Amino acid sequence: MREWPVELPLIFIEYIRNNKLKTYEDAKVQKEIEKYLDEIMDNVAIPRLIGVLEGDSPEEIILALTRIDELSKKNIDMIKPIQPYLQKVLNTKNKKIIKLVKGIGDNFQKAERRKELAKKRKIMREKEKLFISGKISGEDYANARKEYLTLKE
Repeated sequence: MREWPVELPLIFIEYIRNNKLKTYEDAKVQKEIEKYLDEIMDNVAIPRLIGVLEGDSPEEIILALTRIDELSKKNIDMIKPIQPYLQKVLNTKNKKIIKLVKGIGDNFQKAERRKELAKKRKIMREKEKLFISGKISGEDYANARKEYLTLKE
């Protein structure tokens, strides 16, 4: 893992946590794996990321941030652990690095907004069903719809 690209250990750990950890039915095994993943995160993945992001090589930082940006466009959850460390890079004077970090930040905001909209959309569907069945008034439905549309904009 120490020889992998800087973002790969973080992605690997998040993939295991999100997709594979649940496949182990034994809670004790899950806790042991979780503990091991935390250890890898603290001892390998994050120090490598910090080492690159705080390093002296703008080319290496740009390369890492470019790969992280591409991943943030595809699956934001895979790079969530990286988010707190990106803000420290904004202090640099390199405009390309700043642009990449801001782009990744925008992707995080868009993902959060999509999640919030999905929740509101689900609530709106429920309100619609209740309205159609006559369990809520038109005014309540209209207020819920207005709130949903306001958030959507």
